[in-house]
Amino acid sequence: MYFIDPHVHMVSRTTDDYERMARMGCVAISEPAFWAGFDRGSVDGFRDYFEQLTSFEPKRSGWSGIQHYTWLCINAKEAENVPLAREVIAMIPEFLDRPGVLGIGEIGLNKNTPNESTIFREHLDLAARTNELVLIHTPHLVDKYKGTRMIVDMLQERNDIPPERVCIDHVEEHTVKAALDGGFWCGMTLYPTTKCTPARAADIIEQYGDERILVNSAGDWGPSNPLAVPDFIQEMRKRGHSEAKIRKVVYENPLEFFGQSRRFKFTPPE
Repeated sequence: MYFIDPHVHMVSRTTDDYERMARMGCVAISEPAFWAGFDRGSVDGFRDYFEQLTSFEPKRSGWSGIQHYTWLCINAKEAENVPLAREVIAMIPEFLDRPGVLGIGEIGLNKNTPNESTIFREHLDLAARTNELVLIHTPHLVDKYKGTRMIVDMLQERNDIPPERVCIDHVEEHTVKAALDGGFWCGMTLYPTTKCTPARAADIIEQYGDERILVNSAGDWGPSNPLAVPDFIQEMRKRGHSEAKIRKVVYENPLEFFGQSRRFKFTPPE
């Protein structure tokens, strides 16, 4: 079965991972800007990173036949440095018209601090001005419910970003309803030790349905599995779900959400 991984940080993965994903049926990925494992010290560090995401990484994915898309932002982990974050936000428009850029992301909250909220709102201002899609990171573990509620509240304060143009990622059993009820798209991140497992993600699909919901691997610097979406496919098959239902979640839903971007130029596999 063909699938799209809507959130995977391939700059942290090897070329072998691209090859393995392609052999399992991955035809496209989207790669949000994220934390590099350390706090970058200048706007030029982000400019180089955005150059990598928009120029080199699409070539590297193409060697394996995978179409590459990306998102741009300063991650919530680095948003405590408000002056730097504002420099980065001001620089992002230099890259927004490049092929394959889907929007602003992954923005959001990490520790639910005032500075993070400020920079989140200023990213939203940019997305509204430029009519971009938004991809949102929600906090980890004990901070997740509070942070998700804060994010939903901040989104609902404004009327210039339609909810169907927003994906709230890393949802779990206790946060998915708030996101879906708000009219947003949701992403379930499948990790071996944190966030959702394939089994938990299948449980969520069985409880909440398959509308406006995505599954992804994230595949970052820590313990993670770039083949988590195929693991989810197998879990759904073991439970007896139809191929059509599985395809909707792992292929058709990403196409529908990404298709709202004017720079999503997807070529279906033959």
